[in-house]
Amino acid sequence: MLETLKARAEALESGRENAVQMVRRALDRIRDPQGEGERAFVTVHAEQALAAAAAHDGLRAAGAAPSPYAGIPISVKDLFDLKGEPTPAGSTAHADSAPAKQDAPAIARLKAAGFVVVGRTNMTEFAFSGLGLNPHYGTPSSPWDRAARRIPGGSSSGAGVSVADGMAAAGIGSDTGGSCRIPAALCGTVGYKPTAGSVSREGVVPLSMTLDSIGSMAPSVDCCRIVHEVMSGQALPATPARDIAGLRLAVPQTVAFDDIEPYVAELFERRLKQLEAAGARITVLPLKEFAEVASINAKGGFAPPEALAWHRKLIAERGSEYDGRVLKRIMRGQEQSAADYVELIGRRADFIRRIEAVIAPFDAVVMPTVPMIAPRIADLEADEDLFTRVNMTMLRNPTLINVMDGCSISLPMHVSGEAPAGLMLSAAGGHDAALFATAEAVETALAA
Repeated sequence: MLETLKARAEALESGRENAVQMVRRALDRIRDPQGEGERAFVTVHAEQALAAAAAHDGLRAAGAAPSPYAGIPISVKDLFDLKGEPTPAGSTAHADSAPAKQDAPAIARLKAAGFVVVGRTNMTEFAFSGLGLNPHYGTPSSPWDRAARRIPGGSSSGAGVSVADGMAAAGIGSDTGGSCRIPAALCGTVGYKPTAGSVSREGVVPLSMTLDSIGSMAPSVDCCRIVHEVMSGQALPATPARDIAGLRLAVPQTVAFDDIEPYVAELFERRLKQLEAAGARITVLPLKEFAEVASINAKGGFAPPEALAWHRKLIAERGSEYDGRVLKRIMRGQEQSAADYVELIGRRADFIRRIEAVIAPFDAVVMPTVPMIAPRIADLEADEDLFTRVNMTMLRNPTLINVMDGCSISLPMHVSGEAPAGLMLSAAGGHDAALFATAEAVETALAA
């Protein structure tokens, strides 16, 4: 059972544990030769983390801790600026970039609240895949069926593993098409993608300036809420606690269940029945608008041209160092003309307007986060066609929500011993507070 942020805060407040002890536990998990720390992290900040923890212990003893969470260890995805360090973004081509002059604002806010960064986590190179494979730094495996070495999900691969393995209390990541929710689903944690723009993207290596959002993976919905409020610098509007009874949940019938594996389908149906028995009102919704996303993204969508604009100079200088699968996806940006891009903006705006009208009567849209369990890393490394097919499958459902500019959260829907799988709740953009309230009610009902 993973420790929540509030449980850790209570342990610190009561004196049952101090920050140095808590950070040491995290570092011990990272260093465990039987674990995945070496692949989950690209850099470990052991000395700095212990020094920060000791400082917060002193502040707490003096009654001056900056927040209840001061001294709690977190991990940070390798695409965030940390003062004095380069920002490799999972790539050797960018590993010797100029040291950052300051922390990314999202990370600076977490540090100001007293969270302790234990290290930078591994990721898909430049965040351009939903699988989590990285040929430069290795690929950490999902905590389930470790002997088979299954993918952790991406692109925030190390972040998901760091939380699932107790190497961090929360993992900070980015989500452009599922990069917080996919690792959460495959590693058995909660993963949150907020409304894009609600957390500053300054100091973060971009994939898509249109779709990128800054989120987290953590043990619970409440943990993700706490981290989101700190990173955004704003408390969410007060929302009354919700009871599962009467919650209106829409289950889309278009796209979301295509080619779903029987295990995931059965697990999802089991959880729906559990929610319905607890009083949730489940509505089967055609939501045919989801079928339009493939057409909207027919030439690659926003990520390739927006990524190419950022990468063009680096590719010209060091393109041979890129993961070939990532480079291929970035270069798809050449397929779009300026007119194509302008048309894409217009089509997405129209799609958002229409789909928000359809889902307005519901508290959340609910579907499997991904329609399959984690495949073996070796199988994907050996078969380029399989890699491409599985990558598109993993990204498919989460991407629907990014295209509609929504907010979304993945909750574990398996039980201990089963293959991890996620249940994804989503709402229109700007409804983060309401979605958190809905997700907490669902989380409580599923735990029952």
